[in-house]
Amino acid sequence: MASSSPFPTPALRGGAWQDRLGRVGSRCAQILLLLTLISVAVYGLLRVRLLVIPVLIALILAAAIGPFVNLLRRKGLPGVPATLIAFLSLLAVLAVTGTLIVMAVRSQWDELLAAGTTGLDRLDSFLVNGPLPITQDQLGQGRQALIDFATSAQARSGALTGLSVATEFLAGTALMVIVLFFLLKDGAMIWNFLLRPFSGAREAKLRRAGQRTLEVLGSYVRGTAIIALIDATAIGITLLVLQVPLAVPLAMIVFLGAFVPLIGATFAGVLAVLVALVAKGPLVAVIVAGVVIAVNQLENHLLQPVVMARSLKLHALVILFALTAGTILAGIIGAVLAVPLAAVTWAVLQVWTAEDPRIQDLNPDLPPPGSEPT
Repeated sequence: MASSSPFPTPALRGGAWQDRLGRVGSRCAQILLLLTLISVAVYGLLRVRLLVIPVLIALILAAAIGPFVNLLRRKGLPGVPATLIAFLSLLAVLAVTGTLIVMAVRSQWDELLAAGTTGLDRLDSFLVNGPLPITQDQLGQGRQALIDFATSAQARSGALTGLSVATEFLAGTALMVIVLFFLLKDGAMIWNFLLRPFSGAREAKLRRAGQRTLEVLGSYVRGTAIIALIDATAIGITLLVLQVPLAVPLAMIVFLGAFVPLIGATFAGVLAVLVALVAKGPLVAVIVAGVVIAVNQLENHLLQPVVMARSLKLHALVILFALTAGTILAGIIGAVLAVPLAAVTWAVLQVWTAEDPRIQDLNPDLPPPGSEPT
C-alpha cells in the first residue's frame, strides 16, 4: 500500500545522499580523503628526504643558472661543454665561499675567544651586581648544570646523531651535485619524457606550468642572491670599518641568512650585533645594530618590491605559514625551501586554473581559449 505522507522521504527523492545534509557529508568525506592523501604523501616524502631534498635543491639551482647554460649554447658551445662550464663555475663559487669562511674563522679565532671570555666576565659581573636578583651561587649552579649536560649520555647521543646528520649531509650533497649536472645537461629531455603520457590541452598546460616553475625559481634565487649580496656587503663593510672580529664570516652568514625570508637576515644581524657587543663593547654594538636595522628597512621597502616583484607574489602571512610548516617538517632546510615551493605552487595553480593565452604558443594545433570545439 503506497504511503499517504505529503512529505516524501529522502530515499524517494533519489537517496539519502541527495539532500542537503547528504551533500555536506559527501563533501566532508571528500575533504577528509584529500587530507589523508596529502598526509600520506608528505609522510612518504619525509621518509625519503635524503632523496627529495637534494633533488629539490638541484632543481632550484638548475633554474637559477640554467639561463647561463642557454647563453653559452647560443654563443656556439655544445651542450656538454656549456653545462660543464656553468656547473664548475657554481662549484668554484661555493668552494671559494666555504674556504673564505674557514680561513677567516681560523685566523681570528684566538681574538674572538679572548673577547668572548672578557664578554662573559662582564656579563657575569652585570648579572651579579645589576638589578636582577641573581646570586653568584645561582650562576655557579647554572654552569655546573651545563657541564653535567655536556658530559651526560644524552649529550653523547646527540653527538652520535650529529655524526649521522653529517653523513647524510655528505651523501645528500653528492646526490645533489649529480642531479644538478644531469638537470643542466638533459633537463629538457627529462621534462619531455615526463610529459609523454599527456597530450592536447593538458600537455600544453603542463608545459606552461613547467616553464612558470623555472621562471619563478630562477627569479627567486637570483633576486634573493642580489638582495643578500647587498645586505652582506653593507654589514660586512661596517664590521670591517669598526674592526669587529670575524667580519667576513659574519657577512657570509648574513648572505646565507637572506635565503630564509623574514627571519634569516634578522637572526644573522642579531648575531653580528652580539659579536660586536662581546668584542668591542656596547657603543660599537649600537652602531652595528643601527646599520642592520637600516639595511633591513631598505630591503623591505625598496629591494624586495623592486627585485622580487615578479617572482614572489605572496602575502607575508603566507610566507610565515610556509616557513613554519617547512621548519616543522624538515628543519632549516625546510625553511629555506618552503617559500620558493609555495611561490611555485601558487604560480602553477594560476596557470592551471586560468585560460592563459600563452598556452596557445606552446601548441599551435589547439583551438584558441574560449572557442567552440569543431
